Amino acid sequence: MFKNLDYTKLIEQFITPERISLIIRVALILIIGIPLIKLIRKLTKKLVVNKLSAQSEALIVRLVYYASSLILIVTVLNEFGFKLSALLGAAGVAGIAIGFASQTSVSNIISGIFLISEKPFEIGDFIKVGNCEGTIHSIDLLSIKLNTSDNRFIRVPNETMIKSEVINYHRYPVRRVNLEFPVSFETDLEPFLALLRDVADQATLSLKDKPPFISITGFGDSGYSILFGVWCNSTDFFALRDELIIILKESFTKNNIEIPFTTISLYND
Repeated sequence: MFKNLDYTKLIEQFITPERISLIIRVALILIIGIPLIKLIRKLTKKLVVNKLSAQSEALIVRLVYYASSLILIVTVLNEFGFKLSALLGAAGVAGIAIGFASQTSVSNIISGIFLISEKPFEIGDFIKVGNCEGTIHSIDLLSIKLNTSDNRFIRVPNETMIKSEVINYHRYPVRRVNLEFPVSFETDLEPFLALLRDVADQATLSLKDKPPFISITGFGDSGYSILFGVWCNSTDFFALRDELIIILKESFTKNNIEIPFTTISLYND
């Protein structure tokens, strides 16, 4: 069956000068276009760096990259004979179909635009949303990417960010470490409050120009309830918290101050 085939004629019919020219043009477009897109992306990064917020810089770089890639794709398709008008018509029909099928994605995109314009947080901020805590790695049109303190990756949809309460721990440069604990009713409060002020002064990471906040918040089951707050730079929050607990423990032991605890008595009939 295949003996009578003239492979030379088949090859000549397939490899025509027009097709060779097309392959060369497409290859040249890709060889020039792909490095050019990378170059445009690098130049865009250099132009916007340190001039806008981190998420605005990332958004502009992505938009330029996507627009450049789209131009390259349309150019290649045009070489293969696809007309731009036909592509736009097909894209319009496909867009309507996809729009109905992906309402959640559209909602996330709209929410992402609101988040970018409102700027409740930036890349590098440590935030809490729901039960998730982490440092913002990227802010995209569909979701926020977080990196937790134990190096886990969390993706939170933008719609969830809009609907949820978000705590930004790095919004302000200064934070207060609050420690709340009971102290025995037998404790002489005036010397005790002076001891707390001394503890705040001993802490190396505390801000010395902002006095500590000390309040007797009420009477507990087994002693006075004390709220002890010390100011620090936001980046030193966890380190100062640990330092305060260590100094408090040493000071309480040295001055024979006891932290009362609730006891439970069990009786058998």
